[in-house]
Amino acid sequence: MKDREVIAFFQKQFGFRPTHIVQAPGRLELLGNHTDYNQGLVLALAVDRFVCMASSPRSDGKVELASSVFPEREIFSVNNLQKNSGAPWADYVKGGLEQLRKRGIPFRGFNAAIYSTIPMGAGMSSSAALEVATALTLRKLFPYSLGASAPPARGDSGEPPEPSGREKLEIARLCQAAENQFVGVQCGLLDQVSSLFGKAFHAIELDCQSNSVEHVPMIGEVAVVVANTGVPHQLAGGEYNALRAHCENAARKLGAKSLRSVDPPYLAANKGKLEPREYECAYHIVGEIQRVIYGARALRDGDFVQFGQFMLQSHESSRDFFHNSTRELDTLVEIARAFEGCFGARLTGGGFGGATINLVQRGRVDQFIEELAREYNARTGVETRPMPCEIADGAE
Repeated sequence: MKDREVIAFFQKQFGFRPTHIVQAPGRLELLGNHTDYNQGLVLALAVDRFVCMASSPRSDGKVELASSVFPEREIFSVNNLQKNSGAPWADYVKGGLEQLRKRGIPFRGFNAAIYSTIPMGAGMSSSAALEVATALTLRKLFPYSLGASAPPARGDSGEPPEPSGREKLEIARLCQAAENQFVGVQCGLLDQVSSLFGKAFHAIELDCQSNSVEHVPMIGEVAVVVANTGVPHQLAGGEYNALRAHCENAARKLGAKSLRSVDPPYLAANKGKLEPREYECAYHIVGEIQRVIYGARALRDGDFVQFGQFMLQSHESSRDFFHNSTRELDTLVEIARAFEGCFGARLTGGGFGGATINLVQRGRVDQFIEELAREYNARTGVETRPMPCEIADGAE
């Protein structure tokens, strides 16, 4: 994102220039649907759609937030971090501040203008990007170092040094805790890690048991296209938490710490221990973890045809077993599957609306977008504007 856009937005809101700017990318889940909170494996991408936050300190102990997406401003005291039903988007900022306070990080008031190019409700995790942008903004305004005895020294530019890989992981955990405890969505670590650890031309392979990150090359004549169903993706309503509960109950009844340690033969042999819904969820997760293992191998071999097959299998499992797909998501995948230049397609993110991710031959992207939009409108009466996304570097 160009700095001048968020600078201009900040100036319009507050009447002067900001002192600091950060940007955090959205993410697309490439493969590994709901495996993160099951201590599984996930492949994800940071993409070139961002939450950008411009900020400056203030001396009265208050925080004032303005958003390019939501018309209402929010102002509150740093000593009174309460939810406001009139500005629920600000909960992601307040949750981050609450977690910093719990970790003993001192901070004062500030102004912040939030400028986003991440489509809302498309399953690209604008919420995690906002959480990450908040944590990095506070790190620039009031330098801190998680897990260290002393805050980092500012460099010649007046900015603290970039966080290390270890500290990025701690920041991701802080942001996850903000969403779990303040917002109330029991998400895993995938979204925050993806925003922080993105690398251009690479997928992020996250092992949610060891919390280790590897980068897998995605180099070739292949492009990523996102297609929004037009059905908002909202997880705070309880569906996400219900799925997580089914998975955790299944693991407990199978005598496992998590579904990561359950393999397909063991699950099949112990099916009778589970309620039907628990078995369906476990079947999806156990199979999905296997698909990530083989999918990462296919990417390292540059075999996009095989990887696309794993994407299609993933969507079928989400549709038939996990039940987090929708008619609109299924329609988009069906249309994409019939397109000769599309390697694979699947829902991305939590499901229940949102978007699909499509892997397409780079030279056929324009034709794919045109045909997908036309056919989807013909079948559903809903307009979609599929957008190509470039794989981006992480937050800075």
